[in-house]
Amino acid sequence: MSGGAIVQYVGFVVKTLVREYSFFVREASSEHREFTMTIATEAFDSHRVRYQDAADICSRKLHRELAVYANHPPETNYRVSDAELDDYRDSHSPKAARMLYAPKAAREF
Repeated sequence: MSGGAIVQYVGFVVKTLVREYSFFVREASSEHREFTMTIATEAFDSHRVRYQDAADICSRKLHRELAVYANHPPETNYRVSDAELDDYRDSHSPKAARMLYAPKAAREF
């Protein structure tokens, strides 16, 4: 949670050019506010983002915005950038497996 704010994922809507992910943010002393995060449809089509990761990516972006602006970001609609998608993919991709044994040195015969 971001400094006392409760973030609730509401769902998504598929539109022509984007998928739109909705969240409610509630603080103890105020009504909830709705935030919308979008990811371009092309990012899914080109396999730069997986459908099952999209809500997590959007949630992380919203939490960053809430942290930067003390739970009161100036915007309520955000677009997830290509750089943010790349960062997420890089940080969540499986790491290369370590070799248990060193490869044998090549011998010349």
